[in-house]
Amino acid sequence: MESDRYSACLAAFASHPAESRGRLYGEPESPSRSAFQRDRDRIIHCGAFRRLKYKTQVFVYHEGDYYRTRLTHSLEVAQIARSICRALGLNEDLAEALALAHDFGHPPFAHAGEQALNEALTDFGGFDHNAQSLRILTSLEHRYARFDGLNLTWESLEGILKHNGPLQGAGKDLPFGIADYLARHDLEITTYAGPEAQVAAIADDIAYNNHDLDDGLRAGLFGIDRLADVPLVGAVFAEVRDLYPGLERGRLTHESIRRLIDRMVSDILRESRREIEDSGVANATEVRHLGRPLIAFSSEMAGHERAIKAFLKKNMYEHEKVRRMTEQARRVVGALLALYIDRPQSLPAEWRAGVDHADDTLARVRLVADFVAGMTDRFALREHARLVGGGNQTGESFVDSRESL
Repeated sequence: MESDRYSACLAAFASHPAESRGRLYGEPESPSRSAFQRDRDRIIHCGAFRRLKYKTQVFVYHEGDYYRTRLTHSLEVAQIARSICRALGLNEDLAEALALAHDFGHPPFAHAGEQALNEALTDFGGFDHNAQSLRILTSLEHRYARFDGLNLTWESLEGILKHNGPLQGAGKDLPFGIADYLARHDLEITTYAGPEAQVAAIADDIAYNNHDLDDGLRAGLFGIDRLADVPLVGAVFAEVRDLYPGLERGRLTHESIRRLIDRMVSDILRESRREIEDSGVANATEVRHLGRPLIAFSSEMAGHERAIKAFLKKNMYEHEKVRRMTEQARRVVGALLALYIDRPQSLPAEWRAGVDHADDTLARVRLVADFVAGMTDRFALREHARLVGGGNQTGESFVDSRESL
């Protein structure tokens, strides 16, 4: 079997598909694909993946065609994660699956939408995009005859839920829905995730730090000169300028960003190899119980990475242009949620039926929240125009309501 030959090339501490803890609903194995390859393929073919194309990373989709969306961001994360896994002997297929699905739970308009939903749902469990990812993957995707969700392997679900580290606290402190799922499928939330999930998480940091620098420069939120005092970033831009005097701005930015990504990846490989040797981990279970991340930046690079985040927070995420867009997005999401709760007859037929048959107020409100959270940016804007603004103001044909979930 092809997957057996691939597994033989993996490091001992990698996640081996033949040792997977399986799926909640048992299925026959594929003769041509490993369990993690099938997870990746299911993710790519599901509706939640396609909707990432029109979900905000920082800029709303109609701000420009060249800015990152959740889809392009996820593809960049997957590329970086695969590169790191290949160098360390980890499972590229599992890391790719985790990278491609890690942002499924983000509502329209990124963190602005999440904040609006979390505030509006205070009395109903709040809203957490990581918990929503689990809900989509285990319940809200309706593709298969035998089960709801995608029935991914234990390792994929664990990695998506815990890619940022252990989930601390008793069940009552967990984001809405997680405790109920864990009651029937234990994902061992008190340990770190496996090594591939740790790679996907740090690849996420590399991708969004660097592409936000790129998008911020493209949008004119700050100039290259403002980067001079940012540790590592300023030095790399100066290095490229010295090597290529007079290089046009676009090429200067691209050359510098790719060098920044390379520096970060190289640092992770050095630090992680040192940690692997020092820890002596012999399998993926020992990685989970190590008590600290196995995949990490060096202390110096971690400091650089924090400085980049601080710069972006001040000069991009809190920029007046982005703040105005954020406030508008919060109003749109909040208004849609309130409207659908008050007027469930405005929901598409399949969602209205679910709300009508819900057991109690909590279940009804959470179904409405699922519908709104699943919207793309453009679908949310069209629905808001249709229901609140007196019609479709986008100048485009109305999108089938199935686009939302």
